[in-house]
Amino acid sequence: MTDFYILGFSNFKTEQILLSVGIMIMYSMTIVGNLVISIIISLVPNLHTPMYFFLCNLSVVDVIYVSSSLPKLLSITITQDNRISFAGCISQLYFFTFSAACDILVLTSMAGDRYVAICKPLQYTLIMNRRVCGTMSAMCWTVSAVNSLLLTLLTSVLDFCKSREISYFLCDLKTMTALSSSDTTSREIFILTEDIIIGFVPFSLTVASYVQIISTILKIRSSETRLKAFSSCTSHLTTVILFYGPLLILNMKPESEYSNKNDYFISLLYVAVVPMLNPFVYSLRNKDVLDAVKKLRGSCHDYFHKYS
Repeated sequence: MTDFYILGFSNFKTEQILLSVGIMIMYSMTIVGNLVISIIISLVPNLHTPMYFFLCNLSVVDVIYVSSSLPKLLSITITQDNRISFAGCISQLYFFTFSAACDILVLTSMAGDRYVAICKPLQYTLIMNRRVCGTMSAMCWTVSAVNSLLLTLLTSVLDFCKSREISYFLCDLKTMTALSSSDTTSREIFILTEDIIIGFVPFSLTVASYVQIISTILKIRSSETRLKAFSSCTSHLTTVILFYGPLLILNMKPESEYSNKNDYFISLLYVAVVPMLNPFVYSLRNKDVLDAVKKLRGSCHDYFHKYS
């Protein structure tokens, strides 16, 4: 199989340098921020709770998420060589599909954790024990991996005789299916079913969880307790809005002749910007994380002071 050609931002000739710098900054900040969050959660015992366990999962998935697409996009904008091999394209498709699905499932698990914490506080430690959290995490990763493998295998056997020009900035499922010269009717039905199971159902569960959470919070009489309960959900709720917002905009807005250019930048929001912002959302206004950072910094200072 010969090479494909990624044409996503090739029309933006004058913005190539600015785009390259922006992608490099977003990718670097995403990798560093998510790795730091994962290390902090792993090293600080106070953060060994279900909420931070799932946050650590989310950080690891986000690293895979951006690494599946941004390095190649950065290479294209710098070198102007938009070729990608068939194997490279299929690999990118697998890891991007896997991490996107895993992101959705982990966010749904976090919504379930917040639901139990707010709506069933007396049963929280009993319900959200280590075994349950470990099982939920394993299911997120396993379901995402199997789902992505099936979709990738179905795509890899398609014929691409008419064109190999990908009018997007990565090899995603919708673009590859539209590019194929094969009959993709049965695959499109399968993809629609998969979208409902992996996308719509988890999103509905997340929305339903927050309807119950907000209803429970509004019933709390003490304003201080009500504010404390709501603040424990704000970080996750912000991440959910940032993740699903661009997706809903892309799927609900009407088509137009200028939509493709705008779609690329909207897509960059959930491909690059959202994973970059997640560490800041969960750290800047999170007292537990800030205290953990101070504790780690103090421990490192004492260690170097002792052996210096």
